[in-house]
Amino acid sequence: MPQNCNFMNYKERICFAFIFLNLLLTTTILVAQDKPEFELGGALRFNYNYSDWKTDSKKKGGDFGFDVFRLNLKGSYKKIIFAAEYRFYAKSSGGNMLKDGWFGYNFNENHQIQVGLTQAPFGILPATANNFFFNINYYIGLEDDSDMGIKYKFQKNNWRFYAAFFKNSDLLDFGNKTELSPDRYAYDVGGRDKEVNQGNIQVAYNWGNEFKQEVGASGMIGGLYNIDTEEMGFRKAFAFHYTANYKNWDLKAQYSSYSMSPKKGVDENGNSLSRDFVSMGAYGANYNVASKGETFLISLAYDIPINKGILDNIRIYNDFSMLHKRIEGYNNSYQNVSGVLVTTGPIYTYIDYALGKNHAWLGNEWNESFASGDPSGKWNARFNINMGYYF
Repeated sequence: MPQNCNFMNYKERICFAFIFLNLLLTTTILVAQDKPEFELGGALRFNYNYSDWKTDSKKKGGDFGFDVFRLNLKGSYKKIIFAAEYRFYAKSSGGNMLKDGWFGYNFNENHQIQVGLTQAPFGILPATANNFFFNINYYIGLEDDSDMGIKYKFQKNNWRFYAAFFKNSDLLDFGNKTELSPDRYAYDVGGRDKEVNQGNIQVAYNWGNEFKQEVGASGMIGGLYNIDTEEMGFRKAFAFHYTANYKNWDLKAQYSSYSMSPKKGVDENGNSLSRDFVSMGAYGANYNVASKGETFLISLAYDIPINKGILDNIRIYNDFSMLHKRIEGYNNSYQNVSGVLVTTGPIYTYIDYALGKNHAWLGNEWNESFASGDPSGKWNARFNINMGYYF
């Protein structure tokens, strides 16, 4: 204690009060300087669709309703960072779900680590398509998929490198023999098999100023645990991608190959299950997917800046994707989406004309479209308008 505080009782009280106020003021300043920072965002979206394979849709002229309400939160404290996105869908589409959520650490501007439900680094990031429907890779679990694990990111000059280990897909139940719930945003292997102990790696190189380009390669390897046999199967995939951006033009192309070899399982009657397909689920429902295949994706877009009144930009695009199934007797799946994205301040409107063949979301066959398919299957069309206010 300072010497001038060694006086009569009332002087001591004044001195203690003075010291306390100084400590309080200093602590407040320090806390204010180190205060965590948060940023809240989100979106409210509505959807109109007209599906030519649905009789009631044709008779009513389509349907217009609620799509999703979502909340995005990100923040930082010194070098600690975090981000999360939570979505609220209708119960029939899986209900409420965490799309992704993780915390991490920025060692410096080049090195970062993330832990939690974080996006698997595979292919063009964050997604290959421009449209509301994404591309076929999304529907077979190879795009915009987040899993539970740890991810390392290195970025310097023109290079970007990811390495990740995922213990499993996002679990909603820790039961020993419990099937994976399809109430999730991204497609994961479900049914009697589970994704476990998965490793991902990606390297990409970009160059150019006015004419920007990027090439990259991705690899994934992991296990498929069967809850009936209690044996471990195998899963692997790799991809090569290329992107180019010149003035208002944007091009994306990607080739992917995958193979899933789960151990033989049995149904409720004890009969052996086919391993030519696996069950995958999201948005509240499962369907079957060919266990071996390759995909081809190409997307082309052109931006028209407007910047007049409330209209900011119009993006015209066409996204094509194909799933070639490497299973004898299986029929390929196709998707093509032509559309425009209209940006008016915080409102983004996707106007899409989507065509699909042997596609679960674009036709009246759900379970087998991405598996055996239909040799006589025809193209189906869906006209879709998705409007969202983003904040």
